[in-house]
Parts: sequence; structure tokens; C-alpha cells
Amino acid sequence: MGATGATGGALLTRLIDLGVPCRALSRHPDRLRTDISRTPDVEIHYADAADSDSLRAVFDGATQLFLTMPNSPDQVALETRVIEAAADRGIEHIVKLSAPTAAPDSPVAIARWHCEIEQVLRASGIAHTVLRPYAFMQKLALLGREVATRGAIVGTMGSAACNYIDCRDIADVAAAALTRPDIAGGTYTLTGSRTFGYPELAVLLSELLNTPIEYIDLPPTAFREYLIERSHLPHWLADHLTEIQRLAVEHPERPTDTVARILGRPPRTLESFLTENLGAFRQSTAATEQR
Repeated sequence: MGATGATGGALLTRLIDLGVPCRALSRHPDRLRTDISRTPDVEIHYADAADSDSLRAVFDGATQLFLTMPNSPDQVALETRVIEAAADRGIEHIVKLSAPTAAPDSPVAIARWHCEIEQVLRASGIAHTVLRPYAFMQKLALLGREVATRGAIVGTMGSAACNYIDCRDIADVAAAALTRPDIAGGTYTLTGSRTFGYPELAVLLSELLNTPIEYIDLPPTAFREYLIERSHLPHWLADHLTEIQRLAVEHPERPTDTVARILGRPPRTLESFLTENLGAFRQSTAATEQR
């Protein structure tokens, strides 16, 4: 599921490279790359977690499922419906994308939701693998607006460091879980090889862009208001971003070696990711200069 998303799309590419027959499921299958539609090992189907009939139709005859969905207040209900449909159609193994602090008492609401879903998954009797990645490098693109308009990164983490991981590394681990019996069945916390704080990220972007980027640290309440009023985020998402940044302050994050152990290579670095995607930041900076 989620074949048009960052992680689902990367997994689809990896499965194609491995020659693994699969079905690419999405609410927007027309957004898949045209070359994928011509790949003989890939079937493209519409599927919506809110529509049980669509799920049962596309799960029929499949043996494994990669389950990833955008975070939302409806996440528990939607993913539960997916798991129930998978059980109904005889899916034998589910690889679920979860959260690193998934626990009933987590201070992060979305992590508590993922904990509930993991409990549903265990109760279903379906064999499963749980991936718990930290912050996606791909989400750093959301900082582009402030880098463009203010030459700044805004947050509430102080100097606390954060784990980042490239979605392509998550996808490679997911592919391993779907194709290697020695990996299937575990619960894996996934990170890059080192942590970065926002002040350090600002320095790195300054060097890469050859323009000063500063870090503006706000109190949690002010940061939440900033996300709602300036970035126009819904309240639940502003709460989430505030919660995960405060968690990094209160519980220092440390990298794991899980990606390297499973894949036999180090994870992609933040420096290489930013360099690879610097065009977007440069375009934003240029647009600011023109204004």
C-alpha cells in the first residue's frame, strides 16, 4: 500500500529491481510513474483503506503486504480495517511501518496510535514485521519555505540531536523483510548512522547553499502556534511536530546499527541526501532573492 508515497514508492522501485512480482496499491494510481505501468512484474490497482471492498479485491491471491499510511487522526481505524481485510483474504505476512516510540504511555500521540495498531496486528494472528523508523530525511523539504523566506530553520529542540533516515533505506529494509525469511518477524528501530541537531543542520545548509541559514529556537507553545498560524497546519499535526521535538530534548536520541546489519552496508548520510536534493533549496533561495 502507499505505492505513490516516499517509502512505498521506494519499496516498489526496489522490488522491481529484485524482480519480485507485486501489486502497487494507491488511492491515486494515476500518479505512479509511467514506466512502472509498463513493468511486467507490477500490477497497478486502486485501493482505499476506507473502502473494505477495494481492499479485499486487491488482497485476493496475494501472500504478503507492506502497510504504510499517512499519519492522521483516523489512522487506527483505517489500518485496523486493512489488517482485517488482509486476514479475511489470507495474507500470510504483513510488514508494517510504525513509529520508534510506539508504546501505550508514549508522550507522542501518533506513537500511541501505532502501538494500538501493532496490538491489532498481533491479535490478528498474521505473521508480521514491524519497522520503526525515526525522522525521514525526505521530510526536511518541509523546511524549504522558511529557508527561502527567512533564511532560517524554526523549531523547539534547542541543541538536541535527532535521528534521520532516508526513506530509501527504510524501503530496502522492508524489501529484505519481504524476501528474506531471516529478517521477517522482527521489530526493527531504524536510523541513519549519526544524529543531527537543528543548529548543525543550519550550518550544513549554509555551507551547501553558500548563504547564511540560522536556527530559531522557540518555546514549545510558541512553536505550536507558529505551525498553526504561519504554516497553516491542522492542530493535531502541530501537536505531533511539537511532541516529537520535545521528546528529542527529554530523551536524547542515539543511532542504531540495524540498517547496516540487515543490508550489509551503511545507511545513506544526511550530507549526501542534502547534496542530492539541493536543487530545491537553491530554487527557494533564488526565489527569495527575486522577491
